[in-house]
Amino acid sequence: MPYLIDGHNLIPHIPGITLKDLEDEMALIHLLEDFARRERTRIEVYFDQAPPSMSGSRSFGTVRAHFISRGTTADRAIITRLESMGSAAKNWTVVTSDREILVEARSQQSKTLSSSEFASLLEAKKAKTLGGEGKRDDPKVSGEEVNYWLDQFERD
Repeated sequence: MPYLIDGHNLIPHIPGITLKDLEDEMALIHLLEDFARRERTRIEVYFDQAPPSMSGSRSFGTVRAHFISRGTTADRAIITRLESMGSAAKNWTVVTSDREILVEARSQQSKTLSSSEFASLLEAKKAKTLGGEGKRDDPKVSGEEVNYWLDQFERD
């Protein structure tokens, strides 16, 4: 099932990303790309407060990112998108914790997930992909290799 996501509403629920990061939107988009690829689904994510030179829509694999200019909001863009879908909206899941969007999504018979629920889903899917425990590989580095690189960095 495809997803419509309120990006800035989701970011605070994702470990390692904050709204203060300069590249917070791209960090989220990369996570969503991985999720969409694994789940074989499409995602539309909306971000507001885009400067005029950055506003517009761009595709990142099966993720379509909409950067909404300062004159309107991502909330309004998501609601407009839901309304334009008509009966097809029932085939989408809307991810947000914004009450106005949730009301509209339910009136369009879309499924809904709160931002924290979706963040948990992202983490669970990532952990499953990494071997079920969410651990990264811990490469072994010999003392000889460490000494080699220390020598390399100490040179002028």
